[in-house]
Amino acid sequence: MLFIQLILLSNLLIMPNATFYNLAAKSITGEEISMSKYKGKVVLIVNTASKCGFTPQYDGLEKIYKTYKDQGLVILGFPCNQFGNQEPGTEEDIQKGCMVNYGVTFQMFSKIEVNGEGTHPLYKYLKSEKKGILGKNIKWNFTKFLIDRNGKVVKRYSPTTKPESIASKIEKLL
Repeated sequence: MLFIQLILLSNLLIMPNATFYNLAAKSITGEEISMSKYKGKVVLIVNTASKCGFTPQYDGLEKIYKTYKDQGLVILGFPCNQFGNQEPGTEEDIQKGCMVNYGVTFQMFSKIEVNGEGTHPLYKYLKSEKKGILGKNIKWNFTKFLIDRNGKVVKRYSPTTKPESIASKIEKLL
């Protein structure tokens, strides 16, 4: 996996016109998924944690996913343990918790890093496209990136932004 991430990172450095669709990540069940799978879809990417004050946002995320998935919305959840050790479990623990506690049916991925030297290439790309209040760094769990049907990162939302408040922007992109 590290080898694949290094190749993807080197592609970003070599290809000045890199896109969201050039990247890949490992699903929570271990399958490598290319972001090109989501071409033509509106994508909402969220770094998540199961023991965070914002964890109830899973409910809102699932609600907008169910409302708009048939119109082309995809939500991708990326567990991260970099903020207050709020995602300490294994992928299996995370998957069970998301299903049992929140009924999550949108795509979840393996735990990643979103800041620092170990930042996943997808998050390096997202942060380079849309800066936040702390510049490129992710402030906390449940930071959200909205991507249009052409793979362009159109908006970055803070952890305090509730998923339901993004619905009108999603509707416009659909």
